[in-house]
Amino acid sequence: MPKINVYLPDELAEAVRVAAIPVSAVCQRALEQAVRRVTAIRETALGDLDDADLAARLPNFTPRARAAVLLAVDRSRGDGAAAVGSAHLLGGMLAEGTNLALHVLRAEEIEPDRLLQELTARPVAEPGGDPDDTLHFSGPAANALELAVTEATAFGHNYVGCEHLLLGLIAEPDGVGGQLLRSLGAELRLTRRAVVAALAGYVHLRAQTPPQADPAGAAGPSPEVAALLAAAVRRELQPIVARLERLEERAGGTDAD
Repeated sequence: MPKINVYLPDELAEAVRVAAIPVSAVCQRALEQAVRRVTAIRETALGDLDDADLAARLPNFTPRARAAVLLAVDRSRGDGAAAVGSAHLLGGMLAEGTNLALHVLRAEEIEPDRLLQELTARPVAEPGGDPDDTLHFSGPAANALELAVTEATAFGHNYVGCEHLLLGLIAEPDGVGGQLLRSLGAELRLTRRAVVAALAGYVHLRAQTPPQADPAGAAGPSPEVAALLAAAVRRELQPIVARLERLEERAGGTDAD
């Protein structure tokens, strides 16, 4: 039977050892589930989809996440692409316009408008489709969607939102969407912290906001609420950014020596 090595952070490895977790059995089950999900995503035919069809094929995706995927399909058709790629998913998320991922990006000083411009200027083709076949997700796009589900599960969430899709795109190593995000400074661990802060701020603001101005409304949060949300995320990220800057300064001093 082939062997696959699994590398864990030191703290997690020690916790697994102390708890006597059956690593092989757990990993095998998790990989079986992941293979089934990715295969189902890759085999999803993206013909004349509507929201109800997509809800059946991507269960637990929020209405905004499904809207982003449908917009990605439209972008792919507009490009004449052989598959819906990770760049199309990123473009769909940006085009949806009201989701939490956009506030996370702004808090990381990545403007969605600039991101969209950069995206438009890049080739978006990825492996995973055939011009003569029904439209499907590319390999990297399918992986990004699976990683979005994994991120949601890791947070303990029973839904998959655009914030999880953003994390999935950043985590996926081969897709155009993730490469662009990382080139503009979207780092996975930092973005996870930003998502946690944004969700906490979102819940707080929703509790403090009258129903007629509910930040969960279909039109998205008002500019005032959006500004408060971005400020909450920046406060959460500030200590991390300061620590990274100190590390960079030390590295620069070492190089100078």
